[in-house]
Amino acid sequence: MATAAAASASEAEAEPKAGPEAEGEQDEAKAARARRKVLSRAVAAATYKTMGPEWDQQEEGVSESDGDEEYAMASSAESSPGEYEWGYDEEEKNQLEIERLEEQLSINVYDYNCHVDLIRLLRLEGELTKVRMARQKMSEIFPLTEELWLEWLHDEISMAMDGLDREHVYDLFERAVKDYICPNIWLEYGQYSVGGIGQKGGLEKVRSVFERALSSVGLHMTKGLAIWEAYREFESAIVEAARLEKVHSLFRRQLAIPLYDMEATFAEYEEWSEDPIPESVIQSYNKALQQLEKYKPYEEALLQAEAPRLAEYQAYIDFEMKIGDPARIQLIFERALVENCLVPDLWIRYSQYLDRQLKVKDLVLSAHSRAVRNCPWTVALWSRYLLALERHGVEHRVISVTFEKALSAGFIQATDYVEIWQAYLDYLRRRVDFKQDSSKELEELRSAFARALEYLKQEVEERFSESGDPSCLIMQNWARIEARLCNNMQKARELWDSIMTRGNAKFANMWLEYYNLERAHGDTQHCRKALHRAVQCTSDYPEHVCEVLLTMERTEGTLEDWDIAVQKTETRLARVNEQRIKAAEKEAALAQQEEEKVEQRKRARAEKKALKKKKKTRGADKHRADEDDEKEWGDDEEEQPSKRRRVENSVPPAGEAEPGSEADLSGSSAPAATEPPSELKEVRGGARRRDVPKVPHDSSKDGVTVFVSNLPYGLGEPAATLRPLFEACGDVVEVRPIFSNRGDFRGYCYVEFREEAAALQALQLDRQSVEGRPMFVSPCVDKSKNPDFKVFRYSTALEKHKLFVSGLPFSCTKEELEEICKAHGTVKDIRLVTNRAGKPKGLAYVEYENESQASQAVLKMDGMTIRENVIKVAISNPPQRKVPEKPEARKAPGSALLPRQVYGARGKGRTQLSLLPRALQRPSAATAQAENGPATPATTEAPKMSNADFAKLLLRK
Repeated sequence: MATAAAASASEAEAEPKAGPEAEGEQDEAKAARARRKVLSRAVAAATYKTMGPEWDQQEEGVSESDGDEEYAMASSAESSPGEYEWGYDEEEKNQLEIERLEEQLSINVYDYNCHVDLIRLLRLEGELTKVRMARQKMSEIFPLTEELWLEWLHDEISMAMDGLDREHVYDLFERAVKDYICPNIWLEYGQYSVGGIGQKGGLEKVRSVFERALSSVGLHMTKGLAIWEAYREFESAIVEAARLEKVHSLFRRQLAIPLYDMEATFAEYEEWSEDPIPESVIQSYNKALQQLEKYKPYEEALLQAEAPRLAEYQAYIDFEMKIGDPARIQLIFERALVENCLVPDLWIRYSQYLDRQLKVKDLVLSAHSRAVRNCPWTVALWSRYLLALERHGVEHRVISVTFEKALSAGFIQATDYVEIWQAYLDYLRRRVDFKQDSSKELEELRSAFARALEYLKQEVEERFSESGDPSCLIMQNWARIEARLCNNMQKARELWDSIMTRGNAKFANMWLEYYNLERAHGDTQHCRKALHRAVQCTSDYPEHVCEVLLTMERTEGTLEDWDIAVQKTETRLARVNEQRIKAAEKEAALAQQEEEKVEQRKRARAEKKALKKKKKTRGADKHRADEDDEKEWGDDEEEQPSKRRRVENSVPPAGEAEPGSEADLSGSSAPAATEPPSELKEVRGGARRRDVPKVPHDSSKDGVTVFVSNLPYGLGEPAATLRPLFEACGDVVEVRPIFSNRGDFRGYCYVEFREEAAALQALQLDRQSVEGRPMFVSPCVDKSKNPDFKVFRYSTALEKHKLFVSGLPFSCTKEELEEICKAHGTVKDIRLVTNRAGKPKGLAYVEYENESQASQAVLKMDGMTIRENVIKVAISNPPQRKVPEKPEARKAPGSALLPRQVYGARGKGRTQLSLLPRALQRPSAATAQAENGPATPATTEAPKMSNADFAKLLLRK
């Protein structure tokens, strides 16, 4: 404002221009300044509503006339340069922010928040022309909310000066009522039209607006009453002879509709009417009251629930669909979409109802248009829109423009682009008259196919690293059209050659699809050529392709053709069988090696155990208690041999090293232990034996018990540390930590509550940090008795509202990431991925409120730099986990030749393909399971098989 005052002061000092041109320019400048002042007053009024009287008190010194205001501002700018600089800095910051937002919109025009921020800043700056342009651009892409429309309408109404401006406001109202069903906008529209009643046709205009408002929102049970009352008040204020009948008609129409507060309306009608109310009106009123009672439960459910109330609206829609009133069904859909405009499934259901039931062109196309503007990332809505345009005979130019908009909508999957291209190509194919050899429509179809392939190769593959069409469905469709409808097999063969060169030559089904096309529209020579190539290239099911080739030659081929086919198929199958035999032998050798290693480990453990028992017998009587204790814990050692520990009191004599100790491994003996055993234990990290009674777990209390794991091993007093944490959930009966034989804490414990509800609430403490380590809290379930029990796991399916962020700095906290992500939408949850020790892995999952916000965040955040780390952001779609084979599958009767799934010394490799031929998996002689060890034959050991034996086994039918 200070700059505006300074500019006005400088204009006053400048010499006036001479001539009529200068006067015209001055008039235009005055008109522009007047419009900007009116818009500034509107902004000031909005600010007053937001900030209250305090802002008014701060600004009351600047509420003089226009000339005094400019003078006061100019003088204040001269007298206080600090304030002038502050105002200039704020204005410069706003201009820089406006430029940034405009640049962002030039990159991504579907950024909803950027549009809103740009309009807000331009409105504050008083840029009338730019505000209109920004609002116009946003309204062309997105449907505006009721608040945005009312703000726009109020600004334009405050600046309307003549009849042309009023017509412009009328056009804005017409656009506003088409976006969503908004009773407040209709009420504002009716009241504004009353102001133009003095113009030509003003009365008819007012009545037309109110009648349309009644047909749109007059059935709204909670907000339709205001429209009826405004219309009646308008008609009552007109001094005409026929007005009484008009008011009577409005009362009767309103009383026949179930609306809230109908009793008051009926009482008002009785008081207003001089004549008794007709019996037909009373009957209609009573019927409406009965209907109101049926609708009340659904309306009350909406009033009690919180936005967006999708479930309540769905139940309401189902109820209306059963009744079958088209007007009320349309109304409830529109009401639900006001609060759930970003739910694609709701738009699909609404448009499907309009397509199949109402079939009114304007309603159908309007709903489809609003659907794609609300959810532009949903390809199903665009495909349905193209079908609706074609179904209602819209001209080709409009459909082509709509398709181009769909391509720029920003789908989140590569397959979505394939789907929208297929929908458009199907439309173009239906336009072609294939009875003609050549036509404009056919050339357009062929050019569209070529453009689709180029688009998927360049645009889509560059963005998603895949074309979205690995099976080349679009090229297959093109080849079928050329072969069947255009009789152009040469072009179809060229297309299939291109399909095979894109990595599809190894699949038998692709070759058979091409063969069927040649069979139907080609000749025998090309069929034979295709099958010969298939025999050489197919790697997944070569037997099937060979069988098809032999069948064709048996039916149509000559003796020479038959001999060639038999020779090629036998050669190919022999090579395939040889490869499979080699793979099976290699796998069997690996399995045998692994079995030998397992046997060696078992023998080593048995020898060590025998040596340990022999050493214990040398101890004195004071060690007998320890020996008994060792027997009690022996089962645990057998189950977990990797966690064997030295017996607590078995201290070796001086000069001797215990087998397996550090001295024994290093080859030198440790110095003689001079300290007593108790002191020696204290020196060894305080691993003092705990006299904890061994209480067996009571499985009957699993419902009130939780299992806590991943605790720090160095936790001094686990029970004392954990009890305060779990007492917040309920009354704790016992915290039972588990110790080893030496008295060391093993990192897990059981927490028993008095009530089951407390145990369920304790599960919410999962992943809480205890001394820098995440604590795992899970239900106490015996998996041996409940093998199908599954603990909580995060979803591995596609979640379009959740993002996967990688490449984060390890020092990045949850709060810092939330601060970055919330700029692009409402963040519901953020989970930083850590290892079992609680250390970050540089990964995170960010959950947004809806799919739109998530897709916007991907576009803005992908490639962002955080502390010199370039992060990658994508829609959460984890790869499917491979379920390990159950051991029962390997222990099936007659599976002696089937080796177990084993891994080498370096663990599980990257390639997990099963290279074992199916013939080797056939049942053989029955086996008997040994008590402790692998399966052994029931009678005698099977002899080893040679390569010739394997070959006979594979070729056996």
